[in-house]
Amino acid sequence: MHRSGRLTQDNYSRRMKPRLFVVVAAAAVALAGCTSPDPQPTVSPTASPTQEDPALAQYYEQQLSWQPCGGKFECTEMTVPLTYDAPDGETITLDVLRVPASDPNKRLGSLVLNPGGPGGSGVDYARAARVVVKAPLLEAYDIVGFDPRGVGNSTPIECLTDRQLDRFLNVDPNPEADEDIAATVRVSQRFGQRCKSNSPDLTPNIGTPFVARDMDILRSLLGDERLNFLGKSYATFIGATYADLFPSRVGRFVLDGGIDPTLTTAELSRGQAIGFEKALLRFAEWCAGENDCPVGDDPPAGVQKVADLLADLEEDPIPAAPGRPLTAAQATSGVIGSLYSAEDGWQSLFYALESVFKGDGFGLQSLSDWLNERKPNGTYASNATEALYAVNCIDRPDRWDPEQTQQQAEEWSQEAPVFGAALAWGNLPCYYWPVPAVDEPRVITAPGTPPIVVVGTEYDPATPYQWSVDLAAQLEAGVLVSWTGGDGHTAYYQGSKCVDDAVDDFLVDGTVPENGLECT
Repeated sequence: MHRSGRLTQDNYSRRMKPRLFVVVAAAAVALAGCTSPDPQPTVSPTASPTQEDPALAQYYEQQLSWQPCGGKFECTEMTVPLTYDAPDGETITLDVLRVPASDPNKRLGSLVLNPGGPGGSGVDYARAARVVVKAPLLEAYDIVGFDPRGVGNSTPIECLTDRQLDRFLNVDPNPEADEDIAATVRVSQRFGQRCKSNSPDLTPNIGTPFVARDMDILRSLLGDERLNFLGKSYATFIGATYADLFPSRVGRFVLDGGIDPTLTTAELSRGQAIGFEKALLRFAEWCAGENDCPVGDDPPAGVQKVADLLADLEEDPIPAAPGRPLTAAQATSGVIGSLYSAEDGWQSLFYALESVFKGDGFGLQSLSDWLNERKPNGTYASNATEALYAVNCIDRPDRWDPEQTQQQAEEWSQEAPVFGAALAWGNLPCYYWPVPAVDEPRVITAPGTPPIVVVGTEYDPATPYQWSVDLAAQLEAGVLVSWTGGDGHTAYYQGSKCVDDAVDDFLVDGTVPENGLECT
Protein backbone atom coordinates (compact mmCIF):
# COMPACT_ATOMS: atom_id res chain seq x y z
CA MET A 1 0.00 0.00 0.00
CA HIS A 2 1.25 3.46 -0.85
CA ARG A 3 2.15 5.53 2.18
CA SER A 4 2.08 9.30 2.41
CA GLY A 5 3.82 11.25 5.09
CA ARG A 6 0.74 13.13 6.22
CA LEU A 7 -2.85 12.50 7.21
CA THR A 8 -4.87 13.41 4.15
CA GLN A 9 -8.48 14.51 4.40
CA ASP A 10 -9.83 13.09 1.16
CA ASN A 11 -11.63 10.42 3.13
CA TYR A 12 -13.98 12.93 4.69
CA SER A 13 -16.21 10.44 6.46
CA ARG A 14 -13.20 9.35 8.44
CA ARG A 15 -12.20 12.94 9.14
CA MET A 16 -15.61 13.49 10.67
CA LYS A 17 -14.70 10.93 13.33
CA PRO A 18 -18.00 9.20 14.03
CA ARG A 19 -16.94 8.69 17.63
CA LEU A 20 -19.63 6.81 19.40
CA PHE A 21 -18.20 6.13 22.85
CA VAL A 22 -14.62 6.53 21.67
CA VAL A 23 -13.52 8.28 24.82
CA VAL A 24 -9.88 7.79 25.68
CA ALA A 25 -9.41 10.20 28.56
CA ALA A 26 -11.41 9.76 31.70
CA ALA A 27 -12.10 13.28 32.90
CA ALA A 28 -11.43 17.01 32.79
CA VAL A 29 -10.67 19.74 35.27
CA ALA A 30 -13.76 21.87 35.81
CA LEU A 31 -14.76 24.21 38.60
CA ALA A 32 -18.51 24.01 39.12
CA GLY A 33 -20.11 22.83 42.33
CA CYS A 34 -22.59 19.96 42.69
CA THR A 35 -26.12 20.29 41.34
CA SER A 36 -29.17 18.13 41.85
CA PRO A 37 -30.45 16.04 38.93
CA ASP A 38 -33.42 17.38 37.03
CA PRO A 39 -36.66 15.43 37.31
CA GLN A 40 -37.50 12.98 34.54
CA PRO A 41 -39.42 14.68 31.69
CA THR A 42 -43.16 14.34 32.17
CA VAL A 43 -43.64 13.14 28.59
CA SER A 44 -41.32 10.47 27.26
CA PRO A 45 -39.43 11.62 24.14
CA THR A 46 -39.90 8.12 22.75
CA ALA A 47 -43.69 8.43 22.69
CA SER A 48 -44.95 8.49 19.10
CA PRO A 49 -45.53 12.15 18.13
CA THR A 50 -47.59 13.28 15.19
CA GLN A 51 -47.17 16.17 12.83
CA GLU A 52 -50.85 16.95 13.41
CA ASP A 53 -50.28 17.74 17.11
CA PRO A 54 -51.57 21.34 17.27
CA ALA A 55 -48.83 22.31 19.69
CA LEU A 56 -46.21 21.38 17.09
CA ALA A 57 -47.91 23.05 14.12
CA GLN A 58 -45.89 26.24 14.51
CA TYR A 59 -42.70 24.27 13.88
CA TYR A 60 -43.95 22.22 10.95
CA GLU A 61 -45.42 25.32 9.31
CA GLN A 62 -42.46 27.68 9.69
CA GLN A 63 -40.91 29.08 6.52
CA LEU A 64 -37.22 28.53 5.90
CA SER A 65 -35.20 31.36 4.41
CA TRP A 66 -32.40 29.81 2.34
CA GLN A 67 -29.42 32.07 1.72
CA PRO A 68 -26.26 31.55 -0.38
CA CYS A 69 -23.36 30.59 1.88
CA GLY A 70 -20.41 30.08 -0.48
CA GLY A 71 -20.10 28.17 -3.73
CA LYS A 72 -23.32 26.39 -4.56
CA PHE A 73 -24.28 25.95 -0.93
CA GLU A 74 -27.46 27.29 0.63
CA CYS A 75 -27.90 27.76 4.37
CA THR A 76 -30.75 28.42 6.76
CA GLU A 77 -31.85 28.01 10.36
CA MET A 78 -34.87 26.15 11.66
CA THR A 79 -36.59 26.44 15.01
CA VAL A 80 -37.53 23.46 17.19
CA PRO A 81 -38.88 23.23 20.74
CA LEU A 82 -36.34 22.92 23.51
CA THR A 83 -38.40 20.06 24.89
CA TYR A 84 -41.26 18.22 23.24
CA ASP A 85 -43.24 17.93 26.45
CA ALA A 86 -43.60 21.74 26.40
CA PRO A 87 -43.61 22.72 22.72
CA ASP A 88 -45.11 26.13 23.50
CA GLY A 89 -42.14 26.95 25.69
CA GLU A 90 -38.53 27.84 24.98
CA THR A 91 -37.10 27.16 21.51
CA ILE A 92 -33.68 26.47 20.03
CA THR A 93 -32.31 26.80 16.51
CA LEU A 94 -30.65 24.26 14.24
CA ASP A 95 -28.20 25.13 11.47
CA VAL A 96 -29.00 23.56 8.07
CA LEU A 97 -27.07 23.44 4.77
CA ARG A 98 -28.02 21.99 1.40
CA VAL A 99 -26.32 21.32 -1.90
CA PRO A 100 -28.97 21.53 -4.65
CA ALA A 101 -29.22 18.53 -6.98
CA SER A 102 -26.80 18.96 -9.85
CA ASP A 103 -29.30 17.59 -12.39
CA PRO A 104 -32.77 19.10 -11.78
CA ASN A 105 -34.25 16.72 -14.35
CA LYS A 106 -33.24 13.75 -12.18
CA ARG A 107 -34.12 15.30 -8.82
CA LEU A 108 -35.89 12.92 -6.42
CA GLY A 109 -36.05 15.17 -3.37
CA SER A 110 -33.72 15.68 -0.43
CA LEU A 111 -31.22 13.27 1.10
CA VAL A 112 -30.31 14.10 4.68
CA LEU A 113 -26.79 13.11 5.73
CA ASN A 114 -25.35 12.68 9.21
CA PRO A 115 -21.77 11.56 9.95
CA GLY A 116 -22.32 10.30 13.49
CA GLY A 117 -20.65 11.28 16.72
CA PRO A 118 -22.51 12.20 18.81
CA GLY A 119 -21.07 15.61 18.05
CA GLY A 120 -20.44 15.36 14.32
CA SER A 121 -21.53 18.34 12.23
CA GLY A 122 -24.03 17.42 9.56
CA VAL A 123 -23.53 20.87 8.05
CA ASP A 124 -19.81 20.26 7.54
CA TYR A 125 -20.58 16.80 6.22
CA ALA A 126 -23.03 18.10 3.62
CA ARG A 127 -20.60 20.85 2.69
CA ALA A 128 -18.13 18.08 1.80
CA ALA A 129 -20.77 16.15 -0.15
CA ARG A 130 -18.62 15.82 -3.24
CA VAL A 131 -16.16 13.65 -1.34
CA VAL A 132 -18.61 11.70 0.83
CA VAL A 133 -21.30 10.66 -1.68
CA LYS A 134 -20.93 9.60 -5.29
CA ALA A 135 -22.09 11.40 -8.43
CA PRO A 136 -25.47 9.61 -8.82
CA LEU A 137 -26.58 10.93 -5.43
CA LEU A 138 -25.34 14.45 -6.16
CA GLU A 139 -27.37 14.45 -9.36
CA ALA A 140 -30.58 13.06 -7.91
CA TYR A 141 -30.84 14.74 -4.51
CA ASP A 142 -30.52 17.99 -2.70
CA ILE A 143 -27.88 16.92 -0.19
CA VAL A 144 -28.87 18.28 3.22
CA GLY A 145 -27.02 18.31 6.51
CA PHE A 146 -27.98 19.77 9.87
CA ASP A 147 -26.11 20.23 13.12
CA PRO A 148 -28.13 18.32 15.72
CA ARG A 149 -29.27 20.15 18.83
CA GLY A 150 -26.30 20.97 21.02
CA VAL A 151 -23.80 20.55 18.19
CA GLY A 152 -21.70 23.02 16.22
CA ASN A 153 -23.60 26.04 14.90
CA SER A 154 -26.94 24.90 16.25
CA THR A 155 -27.78 25.99 19.80
CA PRO A 156 -24.64 24.48 21.35
CA ILE A 157 -24.01 22.63 24.58
CA GLU A 158 -21.34 24.57 26.45
CA CYS A 159 -19.35 22.86 29.18
CA LEU A 160 -15.58 23.36 29.33
CA THR A 161 -13.13 26.07 28.47
CA ASP A 162 -10.34 25.13 26.06
CA ARG A 163 -7.90 24.83 28.95
CA GLN A 164 -10.28 22.60 30.90
CA LEU A 165 -10.80 20.43 27.84
CA ASP A 166 -7.03 20.13 27.44
CA ARG A 167 -6.81 18.85 31.00
CA PHE A 168 -9.72 16.49 30.47
CA LEU A 169 -8.14 14.94 27.41
CA ASN A 170 -4.80 14.46 29.15
CA VAL A 171 -5.97 12.53 32.20
CA ASP A 172 -4.24 9.17 32.66
CA PRO A 173 -6.25 6.75 30.49
CA ASN A 174 -5.41 3.84 32.79
CA PRO A 175 -5.28 5.16 36.37
CA GLU A 176 -4.02 2.56 38.82
CA ALA A 177 -2.43 4.44 41.71
CA ASP A 178 -4.83 5.82 44.31
CA GLU A 179 -3.88 9.41 43.58
CA ASP A 180 -4.46 8.92 39.83
CA ILE A 181 -7.86 7.36 40.43
CA ALA A 182 -8.77 10.20 42.78
CA ALA A 183 -7.80 12.75 40.14
CA THR A 184 -9.91 10.94 37.55
CA VAL A 185 -12.89 10.88 39.90
CA ARG A 186 -12.60 14.60 40.65
CA VAL A 187 -12.61 15.72 37.05
CA SER A 188 -15.24 13.16 36.04
CA GLN A 189 -17.56 14.63 38.65
CA ARG A 190 -17.10 18.10 37.24
CA PHE A 191 -17.66 17.55 33.51
CA GLY A 192 -21.42 17.17 33.69
CA GLN A 193 -21.67 19.80 36.39
CA ARG A 194 -20.07 22.30 34.06
CA CYS A 195 -22.53 21.38 31.28
CA LYS A 196 -25.46 21.82 33.67
CA SER A 197 -24.06 25.10 34.95
CA ASN A 198 -23.31 26.61 31.54
CA SER A 199 -26.23 25.06 29.58
CA PRO A 200 -28.90 24.36 32.20
CA ASP A 201 -31.84 24.14 29.79
CA LEU A 202 -30.19 22.20 26.99
CA THR A 203 -28.35 19.61 29.10
CA PRO A 204 -31.48 17.54 29.92
CA ASN A 205 -32.88 17.95 26.39
CA ILE A 206 -30.13 16.79 24.08
CA GLY A 207 -30.71 13.04 23.70
CA THR A 208 -31.18 11.08 20.49
CA PRO A 209 -35.02 10.84 20.70
CA PHE A 210 -35.15 14.65 20.57
CA VAL A 211 -32.83 14.69 17.55
CA ALA A 212 -35.06 12.21 15.73
CA ARG A 213 -38.09 14.42 16.36
CA ASP A 214 -36.18 17.46 15.12
CA MET A 215 -35.37 15.53 11.96
CA ASP A 216 -39.04 14.99 11.22
CA ILE A 217 -39.66 18.73 11.36
CA LEU A 218 -36.74 19.14 8.94
CA ARG A 219 -38.28 16.55 6.60
CA SER A 220 -41.50 18.49 6.47
CA LEU A 221 -39.78 21.83 5.91
CA LEU A 222 -37.81 20.33 3.01
CA GLY A 223 -41.15 19.49 1.37
CA ASP A 224 -40.71 15.72 1.47
CA GLU A 225 -43.52 13.36 2.47
CA ARG A 226 -40.90 10.76 3.38
CA LEU A 227 -37.40 11.24 4.74
CA ASN A 228 -34.48 9.92 2.72
CA PHE A 229 -31.47 9.42 4.98
CA LEU A 230 -27.84 8.29 4.86
CA GLY A 231 -26.47 7.98 8.38
CA LYS A 232 -23.13 6.62 9.52
CA SER A 233 -22.02 5.21 12.86
CA TYR A 234 -23.95 6.85 15.72
CA ALA A 235 -26.25 8.34 13.08
CA THR A 236 -27.57 4.82 12.47
CA PHE A 237 -29.06 5.08 15.97
CA ILE A 238 -30.63 8.42 15.04
CA GLY A 239 -32.04 6.79 11.90
CA ALA A 240 -33.34 3.70 13.69
CA THR A 241 -34.95 5.87 16.37
CA TYR A 242 -36.60 8.00 13.69
CA ALA A 243 -37.90 4.89 11.90
CA ASP A 244 -39.40 3.61 15.15
CA LEU A 245 -41.10 6.95 15.87
CA PHE A 246 -42.22 7.75 12.31
CA PRO A 247 -42.44 4.49 10.33
CA SER A 248 -44.89 5.90 7.78
CA ARG A 249 -42.48 8.74 6.99
CA VAL A 250 -39.44 6.59 6.23
CA GLY A 251 -38.28 6.87 2.65
CA ARG A 252 -35.00 5.37 1.46
CA PHE A 253 -32.80 4.76 4.50
CA VAL A 254 -29.18 3.59 4.54
CA LEU A 255 -27.59 3.00 7.95
CA ASP A 256 -23.84 2.45 7.56
CA GLY A 257 -21.82 1.16 10.52
CA GLY A 258 -24.79 0.08 12.60
CA ILE A 259 -25.37 0.52 16.32
CA ASP A 260 -27.19 -2.29 18.11
CA PRO A 261 -29.81 -0.37 20.16
CA THR A 262 -30.17 -3.19 22.69
CA LEU A 263 -26.67 -2.70 24.06
CA THR A 264 -25.81 -0.80 27.22
CA THR A 265 -23.13 1.85 27.40
CA ALA A 266 -20.76 -0.67 28.93
CA GLU A 267 -21.45 -3.25 26.23
CA LEU A 268 -20.90 -0.68 23.49
CA SER A 269 -17.61 0.53 24.98
CA ARG A 270 -16.34 -3.00 25.58
CA GLY A 271 -17.20 -3.89 21.98
CA GLN A 272 -15.23 -0.91 20.76
CA ALA A 273 -12.24 -1.76 22.92
CA ILE A 274 -12.12 -5.23 21.35
CA GLY A 275 -12.75 -3.75 17.90
CA PHE A 276 -9.83 -1.33 18.12
CA GLU A 277 -7.63 -4.09 19.52
CA LYS A 278 -8.36 -6.19 16.42
CA ALA A 279 -7.77 -3.18 14.19
CA LEU A 280 -4.37 -2.56 15.77
CA LEU A 281 -3.41 -6.15 15.04
CA ARG A 282 -4.63 -5.73 11.45
CA PHE A 283 -2.46 -2.63 11.17
CA ALA A 284 0.53 -4.54 12.54
CA GLU A 285 -0.06 -7.35 10.02
CA TRP A 286 -0.11 -4.84 7.18
CA CYS A 287 2.89 -2.98 8.54
CA ALA A 288 4.91 -6.20 8.77
CA GLY A 289 4.77 -6.44 4.98
CA GLU A 290 6.17 -2.93 4.50
CA ASN A 291 9.79 -1.87 4.48
CA ASP A 292 11.16 -0.74 7.85
CA CYS A 293 7.91 -1.25 9.74
CA PRO A 294 8.31 0.63 13.05
CA VAL A 295 6.62 -2.15 15.03
CA GLY A 296 8.58 -4.96 13.36
CA ASP A 297 7.64 -8.00 11.30
CA ASP A 298 5.93 -10.00 14.09
CA PRO A 299 2.37 -8.59 14.35
CA PRO A 300 1.56 -9.74 17.93
CA ALA A 301 4.93 -8.43 19.08
CA GLY A 302 4.17 -5.20 17.24
CA VAL A 303 0.92 -4.77 19.16
CA GLN A 304 2.82 -5.36 22.38
CA LYS A 305 5.37 -2.75 21.36
CA VAL A 306 2.57 -0.19 21.06
CA ALA A 307 1.16 -1.28 24.42
CA ASP A 308 4.59 -0.87 26.02
CA LEU A 309 4.91 2.59 24.48
CA LEU A 310 1.62 3.72 25.98
CA ALA A 311 2.58 2.32 29.38
CA ASP A 312 5.96 4.08 29.28
CA LEU A 313 4.31 7.38 28.39
CA GLU A 314 2.22 7.23 31.55
CA GLU A 315 5.45 7.66 33.50
CA ASP A 316 7.63 9.55 31.03
CA PRO A 317 6.02 11.79 28.36
CA ILE A 318 8.34 12.57 25.47
CA PRO A 319 8.95 15.81 23.54
CA ALA A 320 6.38 16.80 20.93
CA ALA A 321 5.07 20.31 20.15
CA PRO A 322 6.91 23.12 22.00
CA GLY A 323 5.69 23.16 25.59
CA ARG A 324 3.43 20.13 25.05
CA PRO A 325 5.01 16.73 25.69
CA LEU A 326 3.28 13.66 24.29
CA THR A 327 1.21 12.07 27.05
CA ALA A 328 -0.21 8.57 27.28
CA ALA A 329 -3.72 9.97 26.75
CA GLN A 330 -2.68 11.78 23.58
CA ALA A 331 -0.84 8.74 22.26
CA THR A 332 -3.83 6.48 22.94
CA SER A 333 -6.25 8.79 21.14
CA GLY A 334 -3.76 9.27 18.30
CA VAL A 335 -3.54 5.52 17.74
CA ILE A 336 -7.32 5.12 17.98
CA GLY A 337 -7.94 7.97 15.55
CA SER A 338 -5.59 6.41 13.02
CA LEU A 339 -7.40 3.09 13.13
CA TYR A 340 -10.59 4.58 11.71
CA SER A 341 -9.15 4.23 8.22
CA ALA A 342 -7.05 1.50 6.64
CA GLU A 343 -6.06 3.95 3.93
CA ASP A 344 -4.83 7.29 5.25
CA GLY A 345 -4.94 6.32 8.92
CA TRP A 346 -2.63 3.32 8.74
CA GLN A 347 -0.21 5.31 6.61
CA SER A 348 -0.18 8.15 9.10
CA LEU A 349 0.23 5.81 12.07
CA PHE A 350 3.23 4.19 10.35
CA TYR A 351 5.07 7.50 10.23
CA ALA A 352 3.93 8.66 13.67
CA LEU A 353 5.23 5.46 15.28
CA GLU A 354 8.42 5.65 13.27
CA SER A 355 9.04 9.08 14.82
CA VAL A 356 7.89 8.30 18.33
CA PHE A 357 10.25 5.36 18.67
CA LYS A 358 13.03 7.81 17.86
CA GLY A 359 11.92 10.08 20.67
CA ASP A 360 9.79 12.54 18.67
CA GLY A 361 6.13 12.56 19.71
CA PHE A 362 4.94 15.35 17.43
CA GLY A 363 3.35 13.09 14.80
CA LEU A 364 1.35 11.02 17.26
CA GLN A 365 0.34 14.16 19.16
CA SER A 366 -0.87 15.69 15.88
CA LEU A 367 -3.05 12.65 15.24
CA SER A 368 -4.55 13.06 18.70
CA ASP A 369 -5.20 16.74 18.04
CA TRP A 370 -6.84 15.81 14.74
CA LEU A 371 -9.18 13.37 16.46
CA ASN A 372 -10.13 15.90 19.13
CA GLU A 373 -10.25 18.89 16.74
CA ARG A 374 -7.60 20.81 18.68
CA LYS A 375 -5.95 23.66 16.79
CA PRO A 376 -2.24 24.52 17.11
CA ASN A 377 -3.14 27.66 19.08
CA GLY A 378 -4.79 25.56 21.80
CA THR A 379 -8.42 26.24 20.87
CA TYR A 380 -10.89 23.61 19.73
CA ALA A 381 -12.68 23.78 16.40
CA SER A 382 -15.99 22.60 17.80
CA ASN A 383 -17.79 21.42 20.92
CA ALA A 384 -17.76 17.81 19.68
CA THR A 385 -16.32 16.32 22.88
CA GLU A 386 -18.88 18.07 25.06
CA ALA A 387 -21.73 16.97 22.80
CA LEU A 388 -20.33 13.43 22.76
CA TYR A 389 -20.70 13.12 26.51
CA ALA A 390 -23.89 15.14 26.79
CA VAL A 391 -25.71 12.79 24.40
CA ASN A 392 -24.10 9.50 25.38
CA CYS A 393 -24.61 10.04 29.08
CA ILE A 394 -28.38 10.54 28.81
CA ASP A 395 -29.13 8.13 25.98
CA ARG A 396 -28.67 5.11 28.27
CA PRO A 397 -29.14 4.77 32.02
CA ASP A 398 -26.28 2.40 32.97
CA ARG A 399 -23.74 4.38 34.96
CA TRP A 400 -20.85 2.77 36.79
CA ASP A 401 -19.18 4.07 39.95
CA PRO A 402 -15.37 4.22 40.30
CA GLU A 403 -15.06 0.80 41.92
CA GLN A 404 -17.18 -0.84 39.23
CA THR A 405 -15.27 1.05 36.55
CA GLN A 406 -11.95 -0.14 37.93
CA GLN A 407 -13.26 -3.71 37.82
CA GLN A 408 -14.41 -3.21 34.22
CA ALA A 409 -11.01 -1.83 33.30
CA GLU A 410 -9.33 -4.94 34.66
CA GLU A 411 -11.80 -7.30 32.97
CA TRP A 412 -11.77 -5.55 29.59
CA SER A 413 -7.98 -5.50 29.61
CA GLN A 414 -8.02 -9.27 29.43
CA GLU A 415 -9.64 -9.10 25.98
CA ALA A 416 -8.26 -5.72 24.94
CA PRO A 417 -4.94 -5.11 26.72
CA VAL A 418 -4.17 -1.91 24.80
CA PHE A 419 -7.52 -0.13 24.88
CA GLY A 420 -9.74 -1.88 27.42
CA ALA A 421 -8.91 0.21 30.47
CA ALA A 422 -9.06 3.52 28.57
CA LEU A 423 -12.55 2.89 27.22
CA ALA A 424 -13.79 1.68 30.60
CA TRP A 425 -12.55 4.75 32.47
CA GLY A 426 -13.78 6.97 29.65
CA ASN A 427 -17.38 6.33 30.75
CA LEU A 428 -16.91 7.50 34.34
CA PRO A 429 -18.24 11.06 33.79
CA CYS A 430 -21.64 9.52 33.01
CA TYR A 431 -21.85 8.17 36.56
CA TYR A 432 -21.89 11.74 37.83
CA TRP A 433 -24.05 13.17 35.06
CA PRO A 434 -26.49 15.66 36.63
CA VAL A 435 -29.57 14.76 34.55
CA PRO A 436 -31.35 11.43 34.11
CA ALA A 437 -31.35 9.26 31.02
CA VAL A 438 -34.09 9.87 28.44
CA ASP A 439 -33.96 6.44 26.80
CA GLU A 440 -32.79 2.90 27.49
CA PRO A 441 -31.46 -0.10 25.57
CA ARG A 442 -34.29 -1.70 23.64
CA VAL A 443 -35.12 -3.66 20.52
CA ILE A 444 -36.03 -1.35 17.64
CA THR A 445 -38.23 -3.07 15.07
CA ALA A 446 -39.73 -0.02 13.31
CA PRO A 447 -42.74 -2.00 12.04
CA GLY A 448 -44.33 -0.80 8.84
CA THR A 449 -41.36 0.88 7.19
CA PRO A 450 -40.16 0.18 3.66
CA PRO A 451 -36.81 -1.67 3.39
CA ILE A 452 -33.98 -0.15 5.45
CA VAL A 453 -30.48 -1.01 4.25
CA VAL A 454 -27.91 -1.63 7.00
CA VAL A 455 -24.26 -1.82 5.93
CA GLY A 456 -21.57 -3.45 8.06
CA THR A 457 -17.79 -3.67 7.67
CA GLU A 458 -16.15 -6.89 8.82
CA TYR A 459 -13.22 -5.25 10.64
CA ASP A 460 -14.87 -1.98 11.63
CA PRO A 461 -13.25 -0.99 14.94
CA ALA A 462 -15.72 1.69 16.08
CA THR A 463 -18.97 -0.07 15.19
CA PRO A 464 -18.12 -3.78 15.17
CA TYR A 465 -19.68 -5.76 12.34
CA GLN A 466 -21.96 -7.79 14.63
CA TRP A 467 -23.79 -4.60 15.59
CA SER A 468 -24.89 -4.11 11.98
CA VAL A 469 -25.95 -7.76 11.76
CA ASP A 470 -28.04 -7.38 14.90
CA LEU A 471 -29.56 -4.05 13.88
CA ALA A 472 -30.62 -5.41 10.49
CA ALA A 473 -32.15 -8.45 12.18
CA GLN A 474 -34.12 -6.34 14.65
CA LEU A 475 -35.59 -4.00 12.06
CA GLU A 476 -38.74 -5.52 10.61
CA ALA A 477 -37.65 -4.41 7.13
CA GLY A 478 -33.88 -4.54 7.67
CA VAL A 479 -31.66 -5.55 4.74
CA LEU A 480 -28.03 -6.39 5.52
CA VAL A 481 -25.15 -5.58 3.18
CA SER A 482 -21.69 -6.71 4.35
CA TRP A 483 -18.24 -5.54 3.31
CA THR A 484 -16.38 -8.80 3.79
CA GLY A 485 -12.73 -8.27 4.60
CA GLY A 486 -13.19 -4.52 4.86
CA ASP A 487 -11.06 -2.54 7.31
CA GLY A 488 -11.81 0.84 8.82
CA HIS A 489 -14.96 2.56 9.97
CA THR A 490 -18.09 2.32 7.77
CA ALA A 491 -18.26 1.05 4.19
CA TYR A 492 -19.92 3.41 1.72
CA TYR A 493 -17.39 5.26 -0.46
CA GLN A 494 -14.54 3.55 1.38
CA GLY A 495 -13.23 1.30 -1.38
CA SER A 496 -15.82 -1.37 -2.21
CA LYS A 497 -17.50 -0.80 -5.59
CA CYS A 498 -20.02 -3.48 -4.68
CA VAL A 499 -21.11 -1.57 -1.56
CA ASP A 500 -21.18 1.74 -3.41
CA ASP A 501 -23.28 0.35 -6.23
CA ALA A 502 -25.73 -1.29 -3.81
CA VAL A 503 -26.20 1.96 -1.89
CA ASP A 504 -26.45 4.16 -4.98
CA ASP A 505 -28.88 1.83 -6.75
CA PHE A 506 -31.09 1.72 -3.67
CA LEU A 507 -31.10 5.46 -3.02
CA VAL A 508 -31.49 6.49 -6.67
CA ASP A 509 -33.54 3.72 -8.26
CA GLY A 510 -35.13 2.11 -5.23
CA THR A 511 -33.48 -1.22 -6.05
CA VAL A 512 -33.35 -3.12 -2.79
CA PRO A 513 -30.15 -5.20 -2.46
CA GLU A 514 -30.40 -8.86 -1.67
CA ASN A 515 -30.59 -9.35 2.08
CA GLY A 516 -27.25 -10.78 3.15
CA LEU A 517 -25.34 -9.42 0.15
CA GLU A 518 -21.61 -9.88 0.72
CA CYS A 519 -19.26 -7.43 -0.94
CA THR A 520 -15.48 -7.53 -1.13
